[in-house]
Amino acid sequence: MGWTLVVFLSHAMDSNETSSPSRQIAKAVQRVLDEGEIAALATLMAQPGNSGAKILVEAAGARTGTLGDERLDNAVTEFAKRFLAARDAARTFSIIEFAPQLKEWAEANILFERIEPEPHIVICGAGHVGAALAQLAALLGYRTTLIDDRAEFVTRERFPQETIALVAAINWTEAVRAAIGNGRGVSVAVVTRGHNEDEECMHAVIGTKPDYIGLIGSKRRTNIVLDRLRQVGADEEQLRQVHAPVGLDIGAVTPEEVALAILSEIVLERRGGKGSSLSAWRRT
Repeated sequence: MGWTLVVFLSHAMDSNETSSPSRQIAKAVQRVLDEGEIAALATLMAQPGNSGAKILVEAAGARTGTLGDERLDNAVTEFAKRFLAARDAARTFSIIEFAPQLKEWAEANILFERIEPEPHIVICGAGHVGAALAQLAALLGYRTTLIDDRAEFVTRERFPQETIALVAAINWTEAVRAAIGNGRGVSVAVVTRGHNEDEECMHAVIGTKPDYIGLIGSKRRTNIVLDRLRQVGADEEQLRQVHAPVGLDIGAVTPEEVALAILSEIVLERRGGKGSSLSAWRRT
């Protein structure tokens, strides 16, 4: 959530008016976050008399609040689907852009803000690549969970950052599924030390439906794991969504470079990027 939204929620939840629109929206936002869902918060701007009115539109279409005009509420609700699909964190649109029929609102704007759980990266394997990935992810502000079945690999001596949750797995399946939860806002990188551990982790991950799944290894090694999952009835559509081998092709060699390649792909998927060079237009 952005700073403006945090301030809004804090103010609204402190209000004594338990039935006020701002408090109702604040409660709905909190519920969306608690349930790991996503929503768009739309705020009316630059309209005399009703500037600042808000409506929360959830991904499934449910809404809380009103902008003071049912036709406008309906138009914003419909447009919110496109805003969420675009994956922007926040963006302002003139109403005329998405609802030209509402001529009486031609001078007004709507600020759309994406409401979603904080991004969470679950890393299976605390070897060289997993350790580098955990530290880089934490540096970028991601909530990070690092799991390994070797307790000596997930200690505070190795990872003093409190923002990295450390899990010594007695059972990979239970530890991985507990970390992923309902999968919303979660990216999973499977970077363990061997085929057996990779396969056990992937068995746990498939079915939890995180936003991103990446599996480290060569084409041959990753195909072996995916084929074994296929043979035991794993969902084919989910298998097609697995990024294997994991990461963007940046010519990475060192563990730190491999971690950068993985995190770059996670950011690309989260933000809807293209992965191309920003300066490519100069050479066309």
